Parts: sequence; C-alpha cells; structure tokens
Amino acid sequence: MMERKYNYIVIEGNIGTGKTTLSTIIAERYKAHLVLERFADNPFLPKFYEDPDRYAFPLELSFLADRYNQLKEKFDSVNLFRKFMVADYCFAKSLIFASSTLGSDEYGLYRQMFYMIYGSLPKPDLIVYLHKKPDKLLEYIANRGRPYENNITAGYLKKIEESYFRFFKQNPDNKYVIIDTNDVDFVNNPRELEKLINIIFLTDHNKGLNRLFL
Repeated sequence: MMERKYNYIVIEGNIGTGKTTLSTIIAERYKAHLVLERFADNPFLPKFYEDPDRYAFPLELSFLADRYNQLKEKFDSVNLFRKFMVADYCFAKSLIFASSTLGSDEYGLYRQMFYMIYGSLPKPDLIVYLHKKPDKLLEYIANRGRPYENNITAGYLKKIEESYFRFFKQNPDNKYVIIDTNDVDFVNNPRELEKLINIIFLTDHNKGLNRLFL
C-alpha cells in the first residue's frame, strides 16, 4: 500500500535530527531503494567548520555536484513507477544550506547554477522534515562525537532551520510534512516509531506545509 501511495519520499531535517536513521528503517521495512548522502567523504566539510568564510563556496559546490551525480545515477538505474525509493536528503538541500553559508554575491552565482540542473531531476512525492530545536540538536551532535562538528553553534543551526522553512514556503507545490520530534525517541521507543511511520504513510497530506505532532 505504501509503495503505491508514494514512489519517492525524502526524510529531511537539520543536522542531527535522525533523518538517516529513519530513512534506513523505512527502507529496510518496506524493501525500498535507499539513497544516503555521502557527506563523510567530502574533504571540504572539516575545513568549512574550521574556517567557514574561506571554505563555504567550495564546500557547497562540491555538495551540489556530488548530490546531482548521485541522484542522477540512482534515477537512471531505478524505475520510480515500479520501485519505492527513500532518501535522507533532497536535492534542494544544496540551495537551502548555501543560502545560509554564502555571501550575497556567491549565493547569487550558486543559485543560478542550482536552477540550471534542478529541473532535470525528479521531485519527491513527499518531503518529511523532522523538526528539533537547536539545543536538542547540539546534545545529539555532541553525543555522536564527530570532531569536525565541534564548532557547530545553535545560531548556525537556527539559520539552517530558517532556510528550510523559507524554501518550503517559496515552493508551495510540493508536499511537506513537518513533524515535531523534540520529545520523540523513535530509535529506542517502538511505539513512537510506529506513530511516526503512520503519520508519514497513512495520513493524507495536502500540498504545501503540513505541521504534525506525534
């Protein structure tokens, strides 16, 4: 039933919301084709957190190229009308993050490049955004212990959150499900996981923003 309802969904969210974990759970449960972002191999990411002003533009360009190449390869090999696919990022994430990390001139150039290729990729049937407050995210980020993330601040996370919501409002033809997960532990609480999955798949969502609580 879920594969008939959606062909391609995305689990999105700020840094540390658990989007990769939830995407993996859904893919395993419903035998979906899973697409995970390859951020760990990006050589500019640790440098960016050390010196954002110097490395923001090469970082965003490298993510733009890698996300496009990865998704294009997946779409070329998977028939979305016959195979359910779930990803832990949407291609628009490139523009969302760039709007927070780049200066106005660089962002203007980046935005042109983004829209040159954006239309060539299939759009998700549904974008699920897992929402957590910055202070909750910082706790999770600290616990997972990635050294290059030590310089992430609540202010930076807040800017990313605002960029997501701005993009959602500027593109109302897509379906967005924003789920408050501040007090939700879907990894260790099976009941909360089931509620979360039911909200995603068993609820009829309208175009634009749909805000939901477990």
